[in-house]
Amino acid sequence: MPPNTQLSYLLPSPEDGAIRLLRETPANEQALARLERCGPSGLSIAELLQIFLDSRSDPLLPLRLLNRWNTLSELAHANPADLMSVEGVSRMRLARLRAALELGRRMLTEPLQDRPLVRSPQDAAELLIPEMAGLEQEQMRVVLLNTKNRVLGMPLVYQGSLHTTVIRVGELFREAVRQNAAALIVAHNHPSGFCDPSPEDVSVTAEIVKSGKLLDVDVVDHLILGSGGRWASLKERGLGF
Repeated sequence: MPPNTQLSYLLPSPEDGAIRLLRETPANEQALARLERCGPSGLSIAELLQIFLDSRSDPLLPLRLLNRWNTLSELAHANPADLMSVEGVSRMRLARLRAALELGRRMLTEPLQDRPLVRSPQDAAELLIPEMAGLEQEQMRVVLLNTKNRVLGMPLVYQGSLHTTVIRVGELFREAVRQNAAALIVAHNHPSGFCDPSPEDVSVTAEIVKSGKLLDVDVVDHLILGSGGRWASLKERGLGF
């Protein structure tokens, strides 16, 4: 009976099996390759932990941490001695983890005046291009703004093939409502590299603008990002607004 390929990873030790599975995962699906292709927002917490803890040889380390501390907030407040008691956590890995969590804390608590200011579509495009230009998959993000047009965040909303049957307008406003944003800018990329809006882009924009009015969140613009630093503003073109 030919071996069942689905059972080929079942080794006596589950940990050995996880290591083998990781090594046999296609290179373009491993965490580092996915980070380069999709950006950090496209990765799970476990994948992000694997990268900065440099734990490819110990792929279960992120899961051991997350099984004990369920959230990043819990990890950030964990006792260093308790963290060191987890198998695979060395002094260097502990230092990396604590430094990364502290950087995240400082970003959240930094004064609002230090956050980027968006005065124009160009300002928003320059913030988004490093994250989204050149991606092989489509992404849709929202740039959340406060009443002074300072950036509150740029969460990823969708990834993959975007079309009207996939996009739920309510999802676009979830973080805006949670963070009490006064306005937002919608942005998505075209993997083809071209920025010309499709009829679907225009109809989606009109729906988003309409929903923003109902939720009292001003939809400032919808940007399309291409390659080579190219971008298009649907607001400037009078499409969907």
